[in-house]
Amino acid sequence: MLTLAKGILHHPQAINRAAQEHLVAVIRAVVAEAPLYVPVMPGTGRPMSVRMTNCGTLGWVTDKARGYRYQETHPVTEKPWPAMPNELLALWERYAAYDKPPEACLINFYADDAKMGLHQDRDEQDLQAPVLSISLGNTCLFRVGGLERGDKTSSVKLSSGDIVVLGGEGRLAFHGVDRIYPGTSTLLKQGGRINLTLRRVNR
Repeated sequence: MLTLAKGILHHPQAINRAAQEHLVAVIRAVVAEAPLYVPVMPGTGRPMSVRMTNCGTLGWVTDKARGYRYQETHPVTEKPWPAMPNELLALWERYAAYDKPPEACLINFYADDAKMGLHQDRDEQDLQAPVLSISLGNTCLFRVGGLERGDKTSSVKLSSGDIVVLGGEGRLAFHGVDRIYPGTSTLLKQGGRINLTLRRVNR
């Protein structure tokens, strides 16, 4: 385990290859029920470079008119999100060290040219609960800063099977993905990276 910043813990290779392959199959089943879609930024309607979906009782969504929020249904199919797989609940129990279960798992798929700008995860009511992030597929360059957008940042490469926990003083740290490194993993046949972030929404 490595400490990236106060409250931000990096667990390299927390998930072995066989478990990664199983988790990808689990996520594919979720996506078959709740298809990936392209979210857009509030106000501008500008499309994000990632595709996303969710599982759990709630899902994080964003659109031009209503902005960032959690809701109980897929914005395209309007169906309830698939249940949270037991495999994800087990990882939360092991690494999050929090006494309440996650309510949402945001599934982001990064193509090899995708990125994610610096942002805070602050749409949840329960900010005492950590955010647990799981990397699958190609390596990414993960950047993390402080509580203000202009704070100094540092970067680390996250490989397939790595877990990062944002908690404590680091719960509201700005963070993002600067780039994906193509060809660094054979886990996903078409390349790219899957990022799973488990969140507790309600107090």
